[in-house]
Amino acid sequence: MMRLFILFCFFSLSPLLAEPLSMSLNDDVLGLIVFKSDVQDPMGKLASWNEDDDSACRWAGVKCNPTSNQVVELNLDGFSLSGRLGRGLLQLKSLSKLSLAQNNLTGSINANFARLDNLMILDLSENGLSGSIPDEFFQQCGSLKSLSFASNKLSGEIPKSLGLCPSLASLNLSSNQLSGPLPEGISSISALRVLDLSRNGLEDKIPEGIESMKNLRVLSLKGNQMSGAVPGGIGSCLLLRSIDLSENSFSGEIPESMGEVRALETLDLSANAFSGKLPSSIGNLVSLKVLNLSGNSLSGPLPGLLSNCKSLQVADFSRNSFTGGLPDWIFKGKFQELQALDLSSNFFSGQIPTNIGDLSGMQFLNLSNNSLVGSVPESVGLFKEIVALDLSDNKLNGSIPSEVGGAGSLKELRLQNNELAGNIPVSMDKCSSLTTLLLSHNYLTGPIPSSMSRLGNLQIVDLSYNNLSGALPKQLANLAHLLTFNISHNQLQGQLPLGGFFNTIAPASVDGNPSLCGASVNRSCPGVLPKPIVLNPNSTGDTVSGSLSPLLGHKKIILSISALIAIGAAAMIVIGIIAITVLNLRVQYISASRSAAAHALSGDEYFSESPGTDANSGKLVMFSSVDPDFSTGAHALLNKDCELGRGGFGAVYRTILQDDHPVAIKKLTVSSLVKSQDDFEREVKKLGKVRHPNIVSIEGYYWTPSLQLLISEFVSGGSLYKHLHEPSAGDSKSSISWNDRFNIILGTAKGLAHLHQMNIIHYNIKSSNVLIDSSSGEPKVADFGLARLLPMLDRYVLSSKIQSALGYMAPEFACRTVKITEKCDVYGFGVLVLEIVAGKRPVEYMEDDVVVLCETVRGALEDGRVEECVDGGLKCSYPPEEAIPVMKLGLICTSQVPSNRPDMAEVVKILELIRCPSEGMDELV
Repeated sequence: MMRLFILFCFFSLSPLLAEPLSMSLNDDVLGLIVFKSDVQDPMGKLASWNEDDDSACRWAGVKCNPTSNQVVELNLDGFSLSGRLGRGLLQLKSLSKLSLAQNNLTGSINANFARLDNLMILDLSENGLSGSIPDEFFQQCGSLKSLSFASNKLSGEIPKSLGLCPSLASLNLSSNQLSGPLPEGISSISALRVLDLSRNGLEDKIPEGIESMKNLRVLSLKGNQMSGAVPGGIGSCLLLRSIDLSENSFSGEIPESMGEVRALETLDLSANAFSGKLPSSIGNLVSLKVLNLSGNSLSGPLPGLLSNCKSLQVADFSRNSFTGGLPDWIFKGKFQELQALDLSSNFFSGQIPTNIGDLSGMQFLNLSNNSLVGSVPESVGLFKEIVALDLSDNKLNGSIPSEVGGAGSLKELRLQNNELAGNIPVSMDKCSSLTTLLLSHNYLTGPIPSSMSRLGNLQIVDLSYNNLSGALPKQLANLAHLLTFNISHNQLQGQLPLGGFFNTIAPASVDGNPSLCGASVNRSCPGVLPKPIVLNPNSTGDTVSGSLSPLLGHKKIILSISALIAIGAAAMIVIGIIAITVLNLRVQYISASRSAAAHALSGDEYFSESPGTDANSGKLVMFSSVDPDFSTGAHALLNKDCELGRGGFGAVYRTILQDDHPVAIKKLTVSSLVKSQDDFEREVKKLGKVRHPNIVSIEGYYWTPSLQLLISEFVSGGSLYKHLHEPSAGDSKSSISWNDRFNIILGTAKGLAHLHQMNIIHYNIKSSNVLIDSSSGEPKVADFGLARLLPMLDRYVLSSKIQSALGYMAPEFACRTVKITEKCDVYGFGVLVLEIVAGKRPVEYMEDDVVVLCETVRGALEDGRVEECVDGGLKCSYPPEEAIPVMKLGLICTSQVPSNRPDMAEVVKILELIRCPSEGMDELV
């Protein structure tokens, strides 16, 4: 403790006091302990740092000079530290390497770090540092050779003093919020080998003088707002191996001098405004491995000299205006290293070369959206390593070659929007890895082969708008991973497969097949009926047409049609009398129950604690110390003005207890289905024990045989449904910010995870059952576990009673053989996630269509335009790096197969990693 006091004095008092103290104590130990005191260490990674030690050389992350025992390296990458960068590290006078990457450190950059005379490597990447880079920092960086502030929140311009760092060999300021132009002095740093300024908001053009950067190996300006032409001097940087200028607004022609950079291995100029022809000098780049020119306005044919680039592994020429036939030099087998080729969205014409299969190492081939004609070459079956083949949106004809089955590694086959005819080849079942099969908008005929049911990895199938016929193979129901299966607008007939995905297939996916039958097409299938009994009124003998039940014995039965009608009418009259009598008794019973409830809640009578009750007395139990006298709010149960809403289980009212404590009272309307009093009380008391910040607390209950009330916490902010879909006056869209939406998703997930931990299934997840606390903005899950109050019901009754909101119900509710588990809640939560992000209801009815949100988002994801699904009310005020993974997570949660859905505890972890990717989350795919 004394040493800690000394540390405080050392760094808090005047320099006059600090100087003599530094003479008697180890500066390295003092500096590191002070640094430790300024940060939080949730993982205990700094537990070995003890202020009583005389040396720091054995501490975690510390490396010392073996001669002087002074600290020369401090590497705390990925220690999950948070807090600010204090002054303690400035005491490490011999420090040559400081790496604090992949933590959660905040605050601003301390300009004094550059004063550490021996510091050569400084890495503060992947933290939460903010503010601008101090101009003084670069004015005193004499020994600094490697500097990384990547993936922080730094803003402002790059200081002009950057040019005062003559020894700097590597500079990485990527993924920040920097703006303004590149400083002119940057070209004077002759020692610079790596310059990465990608993913910022930098503007203006590349400054002149870049040719003086003779040692430059890597140049990345990706994802900025830079414009103008690329200076021709870039060809003088002969050591460059990687140039990435993608996702900017560079224009003009690609300079011829680019071909002088013979050592170049990666050239990415995609997503700019380059125009003109591709210079043939690019063919001089014999070491080139990656060439990406997509998303520009380049035109003309591809120069034949590109055939010299035999080291190419990835070539992307997509989304330009290239013309002519497909360059035959690509397909002559010279490019054995080529793994990905994208020529899509151009104006290429002619036929696909028959020797295309000679590209034996090809994994991704995209020739879509051109004007190609002719047939699909049989040699595609030689693609032994291909993963994705896209020939869609052309004018290809002929049949799908049976040789396609030889592409055993194929996962995605896209042939839609062509003029293909013939049958779907049976041999396709050999593509056992296939997940996506798109053959829509062709002229395919014949049946869907039963061999397709052996493609166990299939997820997305679109066979719509063809001329397919015959019955659907029943074995397709065994495809456990299906997400979409579109067979609309064909000539298919017979019954849809029973079970699995097909129990919940969307009606839009089967439209346009007049001879199909099943629930999804709202058309009953003809069954095998027994031979009807025909009674002949004119017969006087023993013989009748048909057979009679043996229960009738040998007695002759001869009935006229008029007699049958009379008997039927009499039966209807009797049934009507019985029904009216039962209804009268029911009304009297409910009336008596309401009277008893109002009387009980008014406080005029004590509640019985005995198990036995009758219609005129009840039992009230409160789980807290709240006064159970409801005398000030008894009228609420009969007052429509106090009604908050109605659901599958009953109506909810708001009332006030005597101590001004508001509560919500749910009056259950499932009295005839409720368990016995003992079972009811046992279940409610279990639900009453649930306490969590994101769960509505149940505070008590009231019981009579004919009336049951649940008393719960009142949440003042209303339901999420109202916030999303019923905006306040004057607002056409919801005004919920992205941060609030994310917190609602995360809080709801935490609440459900807690319920599942207590072995409680919610059964009824939807936006109207998520309430928003007006004071904290926190979500609270309501109406949980109410299905436990009912006896064992047929799941169809349960689904109609509970899943009152369309779109949330998990598909296993429709399958008697699948167990209902917590994964039902996960499905409903996934739908809720999409609803929150998109701001749309799970199912919306248009004038002539029904739009299912899950299908819309999944289709947008397949087409690469999932950003369009984000609520327009958010405009651009949301981070795509959070919103897109959250929507993907929602789709994963709505998998048709329960085992493919994550647990809610896993969902919580994924959401936390999406919000804080520095804690180690890989990209969600």
